[in-house]
Amino acid sequence: MYKKSLITVSVALACFSAFATTTGGDVADSVAPELTSKVTSKQSVEAEKYMVAAANPLAVEAGYEVLKNGGSAADALVAVQTVLGLVEPQSSGLGGGAFLVYYDAKNKKITTFDGRETAPLAAKPELFQDENGKPLKFYDAVVGGRSVGTPGTVKLLATMHEKYGEKEWSELLKPAMSLAENGFSVSERLASSIERDKKRLSRYPDTKAYFFTPDGEPLKEGSLLVNKAYAKTLDTLAKEGEEAFYSGVIATDIVNKVTGISDNPGYLAMEDLAIYKVIEREATCGSYHQYDICGMGPPSSGALTVGQILGIVSHFDLKSMGPNNPEAWQIIGDASRLAFADRGRYMADSDFVPMPDGLLDEAYLESRAKLISKGTALSEVSPGNPPWSNRMALADDQSIELPSTTHIVIVDEAGNTISMTSTVENGFGSRVMSNGFILNNELTDFSFASHKNGYPIANRVEPGKRPRSSMAPTIVLENDKPYMAVGSPGGSRIIGYVAQTLIAHFDWGMDIQDAINMPHLVNRFGTYDLEEGTDAVKFKEPLEKMGFKVNVRDLNSGLHGVVFTGNKLIGGADPRREGIAMGE
Repeated sequence: MYKKSLITVSVALACFSAFATTTGGDVADSVAPELTSKVTSKQSVEAEKYMVAAANPLAVEAGYEVLKNGGSAADALVAVQTVLGLVEPQSSGLGGGAFLVYYDAKNKKITTFDGRETAPLAAKPELFQDENGKPLKFYDAVVGGRSVGTPGTVKLLATMHEKYGEKEWSELLKPAMSLAENGFSVSERLASSIERDKKRLSRYPDTKAYFFTPDGEPLKEGSLLVNKAYAKTLDTLAKEGEEAFYSGVIATDIVNKVTGISDNPGYLAMEDLAIYKVIEREATCGSYHQYDICGMGPPSSGALTVGQILGIVSHFDLKSMGPNNPEAWQIIGDASRLAFADRGRYMADSDFVPMPDGLLDEAYLESRAKLISKGTALSEVSPGNPPWSNRMALADDQSIELPSTTHIVIVDEAGNTISMTSTVENGFGSRVMSNGFILNNELTDFSFASHKNGYPIANRVEPGKRPRSSMAPTIVLENDKPYMAVGSPGGSRIIGYVAQTLIAHFDWGMDIQDAINMPHLVNRFGTYDLEEGTDAVKFKEPLEKMGFKVNVRDLNSGLHGVVFTGNKLIGGADPRREGIAMGE
């Protein structure tokens, strides 16, 4: 191990900004998925055999023990995710979904697995509109059963274990079962999340009973939290497998809870759970320098948008400019705005909506790069016209995305590599609990509006459809072998966090921990967000002079990454959250 420098980040908590309706993509600027509550100095971790990096030490330790005992990356994933669902329920869990990028060392193949939630078959495009066709207020849509999609995480874990696991399924659930049965200490981060969301968490009696004391006070840091219901769920899954979740008593309980809520019922049905499938998809890869940046394609916009940003900035010499040059950030910011314009117009679940096949076309990205002039921000940005063999007229998206999410990186001794981003969408999802776990509010990742000016919106609600995501689990290949695995939570800012980390490493020579530590500068829709309390703030004036609107704010990523260097693995974890990297 060796220590790396740490940025200074403000730990002051800010209030969520209020907003009324979801009438545009940039409304997400006003709300953070999760605010930074504490910053802790982290060390890069070196290992020779295997490594796991995740958002909570208890989960990392569970995965580490699996790898130490000869388990595969897929085995360790089951242990890590089931513990995370218990100890950071605001971010992920059995009631959510995930995207996973996998490198199979034996077959030297990269692939992806789509465990994204699906809209119920009874859902209609007007799901989040009132009787006059006006989009609902965000939290009026989120809290309750209406926002709950068919969970995919359990099916994804079972799929990975069936294909790549080596240990007994039941053994891998024991760490989480033990913690749930005997209790775990509430972390500072979880306690802060409960405190900030106490009004919405108090809405339903069983959720309130779990996250509050008998006197009605939010749980404090250090409280012992026992979850007998979660332990029972895991015991059922250990004995009966994933079928118990998708067709058994657990499924029945989920459906009854979602549809039985009196104030905001949903449409999830037993059939939705019974027909749910994890889809293996070809990885979406773009080139950057000598590397292939591979990730999750639609219904995630992550790999495409990261790939577009990198493809555009590759036409500028960021390396010689360095990270302290405001013009470097102007180029990155405008490249991101151009990519997000395409994202809002074209990207959605490609099983339902035709998409351009040339979004990563080199000539197209070069043409987009030519729109950028060094030293002057683009005055306006609009979607481009990428190569498209099945053209369809579409309107720009009108959705916001606020996933309270988590990212996991695992490398086993054989070299099998997992990069997985997992979520329940907003913090604590729908605030509805069933069988000891939170149910997602993933359907609010769809556009609340279904049409604009007579044209359909690609990311509108449709039965069985998977909502668009910005999750960007990434595996970087060099000569067809893994060089890096990385990803982050953070809503639609995930894309910027991941792109910046890659640029910092490849162009500015930072190791993985320094790249993660680096202050964030993110631009999606025109406003340049600068991470408060960091050196990023020094760019406020020069960026404003170039024509940007600038906002200094909390930017709470949760980056985790591993770099393959020679015979060593080097892992990094975000100082803004409580995760760690651990290996041997």
